Amino acid sequence: MLGYLVDGDDLHTLAMNGWGEGRPAWWINLGADPRARVMLKDGSTFDAVAHRAEGADYERLWGAWCDQEPGLAALADARKTPTDVVVLRRSGANG
Repeated sequence: MLGYLVDGDDLHTLAMNGWGEGRPAWWINLGADPRARVMLKDGSTFDAVAHRAEGADYERLWGAWCDQEPGLAALADARKTPTDVVVLRRSGANG
């Protein structure tokens, strides 16, 4: 289960092992094959392709997370593992 924010038709989430070090297994797996099936809390699903947000896109999306969660940047800075913002872009019809 992952928290996410909506950005147009896309969702984005943070690739973290809680506050522990290392990248989560699901993000490592998406690095090998970026295709995913996403299920939302209402039970609806969609196919997606995942990618790491970069540059200005990263800054904008990371800023959205920091706006939602004051203190997030300080907590993330305490980790040695960088916090990737993962974009889940819809790639198929809703299931």
